[in-house]
Amino acid sequence: MVSPAQTPQPPYFAVIFTSVRTDSDNGYGETAKQMVELASKQPGFLGVESARQEIGITVSYWASQEAIAAWKEDITHLQAQGRAKEWYQTFRVRVCRVEREYGF
Repeated sequence: MVSPAQTPQPPYFAVIFTSVRTDSDNGYGETAKQMVELASKQPGFLGVESARQEIGITVSYWASQEAIAAWKEDITHLQAQGRAKEWYQTFRVRVCRVEREYGF
């Protein structure tokens, strides 16, 4: 069963990555899996949720802006970022502070 990421009580941070893929895979699937595995080992990582239809949306959750900055500069992550034009027609990254959370 798929379930949302288990995040702590706010505040915490969310990085929202929205994208439209190109038609070619060129190792994208394996790299995406590797990035989630690597991110989950980073200090301050809290969880991730992802969905893809016409637009892909991946939200990763972090304890601090410093943790987000450290992940952005991770060497393996930087190498994957360098392949962005190969995998995406377009993308946006948004960094947000989560103030409230509720659900069941």
